[in-house]
Amino acid sequence: MTEPLDPLLTESYDYQLPEGLIATHPAYPRDHARLLVYNRCDKTITHARFDALESFLPESCGIIFNDTKVIKARLYGKKESGGAIELLINRPHDAHTINVYIKGRVKESTLLHFDDNLSARVIALSEDGSREVNFYSHDTLIRFEDLLPILEKIGHIPLPPYLGREDDSEDEREYQSVFAHHEGAVAAPTASLHFTDELFESVCSQHPHAFVTLHVGSGTFKPVEAKIITDHPMHSEYFNISPSAHDLIHSDIPLLSIGTTSTRTVEYHVRHDAKSGEANLFLHPNNPPKRINHLLTNFHLPQSTLLMLVASFVGLEETHRIYQEAIDEKYRFFSYGDAMLIL
Repeated sequence: MTEPLDPLLTESYDYQLPEGLIATHPAYPRDHARLLVYNRCDKTITHARFDALESFLPESCGIIFNDTKVIKARLYGKKESGGAIELLINRPHDAHTINVYIKGRVKESTLLHFDDNLSARVIALSEDGSREVNFYSHDTLIRFEDLLPILEKIGHIPLPPYLGREDDSEDEREYQSVFAHHEGAVAAPTASLHFTDELFESVCSQHPHAFVTLHVGSGTFKPVEAKIITDHPMHSEYFNISPSAHDLIHSDIPLLSIGTTSTRTVEYHVRHDAKSGEANLFLHPNNPPKRINHLLTNFHLPQSTLLMLVASFVGLEETHRIYQEAIDEKYRFFSYGDAMLIL
């Protein structure tokens, strides 16, 4: 008999995924992705297709969506010396100070040049490997909101590194939810990617629903390196709770969260009563959700905070059982992969 896994140990969240199950391109149409439905009451697993989602949803549940919009956060440029660099925007600290990751050696005061007369000056080097920069257009310091239309022209969709390919025109369309509205994410809330306009409108016509905004940062891909999961420094991301979401969260109706990002936003709000700001909530089996009743999500990386969030709903042992069945059934994993509904 094997020893039970310790939910506080990072190694307990490891699993072996055949490389061929990593989805490198989206399903087409979006809602033809597969859907694994897990019922916590009787621990049953049902296999379906995403366009059958409505037939599994509890009649009385409300739905919370994340309406963040992915920006073209990856830039390719050169240093003044001529050396090539790659810059990934992570998040703004304030109107002018932007936290980024840079491939290529830089030091403080290094000036980086991009297309369309855009430049960036490195103003600080952070211990976590990120950099603080100011952006300039035609040598004039610009605010983050002024940077966004420039990124739309010359930037690239920041695909996750495990896809192992460059972005293309398909990604501009598919790595964005049909209800994306507020610009600021550098990674998509991937459970949302399965909705077509038609399915989204149909679900919304049948269920009370509302939007929160969580601008997903690149920290969502950061592996947990600490041996004990609670020693992991959880990244923070900007969030906002809309008035309608606030009302729905504080109602008595059961809630389905579309994605881990919506879940963290709602659960942070429930714990701190803040309607906007920075959220850094880490959900895991020892810190389970208090308000969200059901979860729609994708299949996540081993030893990631996202996998630990799934375990906060169903427990560690059941998480491994569900994931092994998904592997056996050859579900597609990660950002462009298939979906799982936890009831």
